[in-house]
Amino acid sequence: MNTGIEALDILAEQFARLPGIGRKSAQRLALALLEYTPEDIAAFTAAIGDAKEKIHRCPICENLTDREVCPVCANPARDKSVICVVEDARAVMAFERVRSYNGVYHVLHGLISPMSGITPDTLTLRELLLRLQDDTVKEVIVATGATTEGEATAMYISRLLSPLGIKVTRLAHGIPYGGELEYADEITLSRALEGRRDF
Repeated sequence: MNTGIEALDILAEQFARLPGIGRKSAQRLALALLEYTPEDIAAFTAAIGDAKEKIHRCPICENLTDREVCPVCANPARDKSVICVVEDARAVMAFERVRSYNGVYHVLHGLISPMSGITPDTLTLRELLLRLQDDTVKEVIVATGATTEGEATAMYISRLLSPLGIKVTRLAHGIPYGGELEYADEITLSRALEGRRDF
């Protein structure tokens, strides 16, 4: 990224570090910030700092929250006997948009990918097993994406939980292979949830 304006190039490089932001988008964002007033810039940077300071993992489900416990875990109307295991917070947001799931979640914060150095130990599987120690949970829905890493993670979780006698299901084929949950429309995601299958 070389505009000949060093400060602008450095700013654009920072935006380009964000996932899904290419060189042109990074330059557009950097140029857009230059149109901000000093007050807008102060509010923007304060929002980033505030989010970084206040957002943490829920001690129950590992989802992101700015409260002591996330709203899903804190909601007494949610069905605590069903846990939907997802890759990240974006997948939780996708399911919550559907509004047809009333169970709770467990966020892995990644998928098994030895090539990227992500092993089962780096995911929140230990925390998931701790949640299954009492007889509350009757079903675990493995809702990882239909990618190679998603399938490998789903199979690992299925084998890990099989000795516990808990029903383990997988989302139905409403999600195309290689598809990411966060981009699935509400109807597709809802049908995949309804048509989940046993391992």
